[in-house]
Amino acid sequence: MLRKYMLLLSLILSLQACDDKMVIDENKTITNRNWDVAQPLHFDVSINDTISSYNMYVNVRNSNNYKFSNLYIFMHTKWPTGENETDTLQLFLASPDGKWLGNGLGDIYENQIQLKQNFKFYRSGQYRFTLEQAMRLNPLPGIIDMGIRIEKNKP
Repeated sequence: MLRKYMLLLSLILSLQACDDKMVIDENKTITNRNWDVAQPLHFDVSINDTISSYNMYVNVRNSNNYKFSNLYIFMHTKWPTGENETDTLQLFLASPDGKWLGNGLGDIYENQIQLKQNFKFYRSGQYRFTLEQAMRLNPLPGIIDMGIRIEKNKP
């Protein structure tokens, strides 16, 4: 029985390792499910390929006690040149009728929201993406994890 579980675990890990288009898929847990403005989340990414195009997503896990249908965040990007850029993003987590979007299990819902499609990094080097909550309520209850995913498009 243990051997079957070890074989299954090995298979899962080897399939994850085969995802050569993945640049980053990382989530960070929000302390006590209360996202404070003073606790931005940092994601460091090394980009070497400036020829390929990429897709970028924001990952959100929220509980059903999150009080809003959307989530405003600031996404700060620090380029390898030292330049900084800030985008204000509105992420929709529920439909207009109040039904949660994404995948749910119990009282937790996961969304992977596409921000950019078929874009290119024009400079190689180290990038830092920072997510900061931009809602009027601080701290913001009901957000469990936030993350980013960047993947290469298939040629």
